[in-house]
Amino acid sequence: MSDLLLGIDVGTSVCKAAVIDATGAERAHGQQPTPWQRLAHGAEVGPDALFEAALAAARAALADAPEGRVRGLGVTSMAEGGVLLDGRGGPLAPVIAWHDRRGEEEARRFASDLGEQRFVEHTGLPASPLCSLAKLGWLVEHRPATRAGVRWLNVAEWVVRRLGGRDVAELSLASRTGLLDLPTRTPFVEALAWAGLPDDLLGELVLAGTPAGTVDEAVLPDAAGAALTVAGHDHLCAGVGVGVVQPGDVLDSCGTAEALVRIVAPPLDGEQVRRSVAGGVTVGWHVAEGRQALLGSVWSGLALREVLDALGVGEHGRSELDAGALATAAGDAAELDLELHSLDRRPLHLPTGLPPERIWRGAIDAVAAEVQAVLAHIETVAGPRRRVVVTGGWARDEAVLASKERLGAVETPPVVEAGARGAALLGGVAAGLFESVDSLPPIPIPAAAGRS
Repeated sequence: MSDLLLGIDVGTSVCKAAVIDATGAERAHGQQPTPWQRLAHGAEVGPDALFEAALAAARAALADAPEGRVRGLGVTSMAEGGVLLDGRGGPLAPVIAWHDRRGEEEARRFASDLGEQRFVEHTGLPASPLCSLAKLGWLVEHRPATRAGVRWLNVAEWVVRRLGGRDVAELSLASRTGLLDLPTRTPFVEALAWAGLPDDLLGELVLAGTPAGTVDEAVLPDAAGAALTVAGHDHLCAGVGVGVVQPGDVLDSCGTAEALVRIVAPPLDGEQVRRSVAGGVTVGWHVAEGRQALLGSVWSGLALREVLDALGVGEHGRSELDAGALATAAGDAAELDLELHSLDRRPLHLPTGLPPERIWRGAIDAVAAEVQAVLAHIETVAGPRRRVVVTGGWARDEAVLASKERLGAVETPPVVEAGARGAALLGGVAAGLFESVDSLPPIPIPAAAGRS
């Protein structure tokens, strides 16, 4: 019976799962929409409903998988959102989406109370409502029952717990909370005290790939007994899925938000952290031992979708529009001012009287220029990059992918679901099939791609 590995990626839009074999080849996939309840200020979801969606994706992948024994299961997820538990392990509140605006006032307060630059130096994050500390501050202020909270689990950690694992705090996810002291890899007790929560709220801090128990047969029979692990922050885990694990590597993950992940080692000093964050690039621990990740983002996919909608172009018209954009000279492209760094969307104004392909080329050029600017800032902190690997849904767009040539030689590995594949590989580390992320199998080349 062959060895199989299962990875679950709990994303903002969709929960995905992938089954891979011991060579790293993707053998089956499943997915389920993330069941948010939309609200005026953002979104939230019940912890149990979120787990059920992740479980449904896993079951769908397993249903299509070849015969074999699931040896390891890794779970990766979006960051910042999580589950606050009471002393009996019961959830005290919904999972608040990372992009939810709740916590804006709390972020201003902890920036003042803790010291904004001091917060940056300790956490590698700006004092913003995105980090978990702001969400927790809002909950404690507005929902008194949450003051009984004794454990915070990031989303992937919650799913591992529900599958039968023990409570752990994975370092790359903890790095997004505002509750971790970056230099010492210990809880940032002053931030926890500010929120009125216990010093040990995070639990045992571990590296992605660390075994965290085994799958409960009653919960997921087809993976019963598989080694469980928290596979970390989804962007970093996607990097594992496409082989981005060495210092100097850059992952360009092109989704609704385009994540630019640069791996560095040894850890950055305080001055480098301050410069990085001042330019909009956060610093946190990577899923690989002894490495950190610089993370910049651009709302490129969201902005490009807005342009397509304004042009009235659906999926059926994309190929023709891409062909026209590729045939448009750079000097003929429309000059566009796109909102690329905020979820507070301002009205989109497109020029009139220009062919759609010139507008589309202008949108792609605007995004490409901003991506180059973010990477240039990262290089002022961490030095020249070694390689760039591009993945994600927007990388399948011909014109968008062509714009990546401006970054130099880029790689586009033949991986279907990078995040879920990375999670599965880290499940293999937990199961003992692989020693670490530095000893993973190479990405298999599909047979059709290997023929000339």
